[in-house]
This record gives sequence, structure tokens and C-alpha cells, in this order.
Amino acid sequence: MTSEGDASVDPSEYGVDPNQYEELDEAEVTMRRNEHGLHIADDEVTGVSSQGGTPEAALRNLAAAVESYREATDDDPGDDWL
Repeated sequence: MTSEGDASVDPSEYGVDPNQYEELDEAEVTMRRNEHGLHIADDEVTGVSSQGGTPEAALRNLAAAVESYREATDDDPGDDWL
């Protein structure tokens, strides 16, 4: 549920740069702030979102979440068959 003050914006409007995180190289990141004051970072490519008390924390948490998402959805079974 999105409120009027909850519109997505470019992360640079919050003074943060997603390019500083290798995990977000292929991401299309938008940010918003919810009615509780939390900053929400969304990757529009994967559909992964994360939050934090600051824009920097939300972006850092998003990078970790995207990394976990990619590991979980990787088609390479690796050594799992052993």
C-alpha cells in the first residue's frame, strides 16, 4: 500500500549511490519512505526490497538481500548433489 508521500524516487535524491555496491550492478534501484519513517530501497529488476532507518542502511540491506536472492535463484546446482 502506497501513500501520497510514499512515491519512489532515484536514490541520488537521498544522497546515496547504489553503484557503490557490487551486488547492485544490474539493479534498477528506487527509494521511498513509508509512513513510519523507514527508508525502503526497491530493486525493480528482481522485485527485492529492503528497509533501514537511513537511506544508506536501506541500500546496504538491499545489496545483501539481492545477493541472497541471486544465490537462492542460481540455476547452478554446484555440489548440492553430493
